[in-house]
Amino acid sequence: MRNEALTSAPANRTAEASTPALPDRPGEESPAILPNPPTQAPSSAPPAAAPQGTDVGSDAGVGPRGGEVDAEGGRPGDVAREALRAARVRSRQARDAEGAAAEAGRRQRRPAGDRAQGDASRRAAGVQARELRELLADAFRMPASATEPGVAYDDNEGAGRGSSDSEMSSGSSDRPGPAELTEPRAEAHRPGTARTPQAMAQAMSPAVAQAPAEFDSAARRALSMAAPSRDGELRRTFPAFPSRASLSPADARFAETWWGNAWVTALEEGALDAKRLARGRSYAEQGNVDAITVTPGLVLAYVQGSRPRPYRVQVRLHTLDDADWARFLDAAAERPGHIAALLDKELPQSLADCGVPLLPGPRDLDPHCSCPDRGHPCKHAAALCYQTARLLDADPFVLLLLRGRGERDLLDALSRLSAARAARAAQEQEPAPLPGVRATEALVPRQLPPLPLPLPAPAHPEQPPVYPAAPGGPDPFALDQLATDAAARAHALLSTGHDPVAELTLWQDAVRLAAARPGSGLTAGTRALYASLASAADRTPAELARAVAAWRQGGPEGLAVLEDPWDPPAGRFDRARPLLLAADLPAFRPWRNHLTHPRGHVQLRLGRDGLWYAYESEPGHDDWWPRGTPDLDPVGALTGLGASPDG
Repeated sequence: MRNEALTSAPANRTAEASTPALPDRPGEESPAILPNPPTQAPSSAPPAAAPQGTDVGSDAGVGPRGGEVDAEGGRPGDVAREALRAARVRSRQARDAEGAAAEAGRRQRRPAGDRAQGDASRRAAGVQARELRELLADAFRMPASATEPGVAYDDNEGAGRGSSDSEMSSGSSDRPGPAELTEPRAEAHRPGTARTPQAMAQAMSPAVAQAPAEFDSAARRALSMAAPSRDGELRRTFPAFPSRASLSPADARFAETWWGNAWVTALEEGALDAKRLARGRSYAEQGNVDAITVTPGLVLAYVQGSRPRPYRVQVRLHTLDDADWARFLDAAAERPGHIAALLDKELPQSLADCGVPLLPGPRDLDPHCSCPDRGHPCKHAAALCYQTARLLDADPFVLLLLRGRGERDLLDALSRLSAARAARAAQEQEPAPLPGVRATEALVPRQLPPLPLPLPAPAHPEQPPVYPAAPGGPDPFALDQLATDAAARAHALLSTGHDPVAELTLWQDAVRLAAARPGSGLTAGTRALYASLASAADRTPAELARAVAAWRQGGPEGLAVLEDPWDPPAGRFDRARPLLLAADLPAFRPWRNHLTHPRGHVQLRLGRDGLWYAYESEPGHDDWWPRGTPDLDPVGALTGLGASPDG
């Protein structure tokens, strides 16, 4: 019986400790006791949630507060999580108690002592919640920075009550809740287990690796805090640079241009801690710097640190005064190569050495950051400075904007200064004496020598050379025809002084070119030429072929006989009918300048030159084509045609 009593005594005490005391009156809170976790719970079982309506958490069960150290070497993050669960339960119970107190107050007036006790309880809960936020400031770290070789954590980042309160209150919704805590976290605080640093690190490794990944993904999903819509001449916003691979130790240059590396040199020579520079460079390479806004004398960006909420970082730089800008503009306008280099987004070395401090020195960069770290610079400001060097690589006008002048303002000033210099140089230069002749010499009468006799014209135009055919090139036959025609026209102009083609219309010239081509349109090359010329003159190939036959019959006059009927005067036209009857031909039917055979297959046309032109057609079709040679005698023009009395 004694052994059984001894065995049941701890269990009774445990049950009593885990059972909360009920309040005596509605709205009155009783001291809460945090239940101790079971010592032999399986590792796979999730931690038991506190029952509803039970006050959980007291000074005895919460663990060490902010600033204290666990006597057994426990991790502060685990203690903070358990305390956070207790604070949440206490806050929920406080709200329930306030609701119950308000309901009871409507029935009866609450004593002053109870009201004072409730206010004191709420103040105690608020103080404890603030202390929890201070303790949670160092609970999470970035995984990439934690494993970076040779770089230690900066303890100052988690110090400072004001910064921790504001940032923890704004980012508390992103932190994992009690249901997200895994079994290794509860295992780290079980009584009776080994709590050496090695065991604690092994037990907490899954939880520590999980939380920063969640914060990192949430931070990268956040929208940019920049406002590019407000950009203007003196404000430029650049999008965030993507992450890039870390540079090898052999290639330690972060920037690509000499002026970008000069900016990095000024940063590194003015830094007080090389480890912060290394962390800042790592932040820049990982893409933790948000969009960058540049204004005169200021570079502004938000940098994602180890907390969910990014830090606001500024880097200030003194602007140049009017005298410095005047010297810079004079040096840039003195050499046209300087302006050309600036337009190509380059900064000449000679322009930077003109006596104006364009590039910053080791102590010229003045960083400011909203983090509690007081380093010069902190890693967030260093990250912004490194990314600014990449901006300078792409556009040196960013450096000039930092010094106080925008790109358009500078280019306009350089344009005005260059124009003024050119005008002043033109005025100062003496005009060169113009060569001339004295008036008395120009008015003296003189006898000019006679012009030399022109060279004799060649007997005939020569043949042009043969042009080879090439794939995709012009037709060699068409080129040969054009060259031959040009030679014939030149020979006629030299011989007679008159160009026979100058007075031709477009249609007449097209007919002339087609008539000069050998053949009658049966070959592929001739058909292509006819189609091209007819399309240029807005005619059909059939009309062009008929006109070519008329041109070959009588030249321009033959084409006029084909196309322009006219009324001839009495005389030659009237004498033609008796001549045809005398030659035993039937009486031809007259119509204007046409005489048509009664059968309708032969026709004579009188031209304005007094010649008769013969035409043939199928009987009854009225499709007349020029035939034969024009003649003064109408009977002679019909020689060789089927115009016999029987035919």
